[in-house]
Amino acid sequence: MTIRILHVDDEPDIREIVGLALELDPRFEVVAAPSGAEGLERLDEGGFNLVLLDMMMPEMDGPATFAAMRERSMGNVPVVFMTARAQAEQSEKLIALDAVGVIAKPFDPLTLASELEAFLP
Repeated sequence: MTIRILHVDDEPDIREIVGLALELDPRFEVVAAPSGAEGLERLDEGGFNLVLLDMMMPEMDGPATFAAMRERSMGNVPVVFMTARAQAEQSEKLIALDAVGVIAKPFDPLTLASELEAFLP
């Protein structure tokens, strides 16, 4: 089974590291988007098992992108936020938005696949 991940992050280095880390596992396919707006366009392609969404981005941040995704009725696609501000209070706010999880930056590329798998339905 292929696990399709939509990764939305404005930092090219982070997109590259996440792509390389996840695609070490042949089950993962990563589609990257450099902005919330492009992430919404890519989401319309469908077939994603999970969205990995950066919290802080210019123009449309993670929560605004998440809200727009929900308005597009993306179904039950789980969303995991990735943030450098992963304090308990911030994480609780993101979970309250209906995200399934929060991954702190910096993250461990070697455990990222298993961390994300834990959030899959």
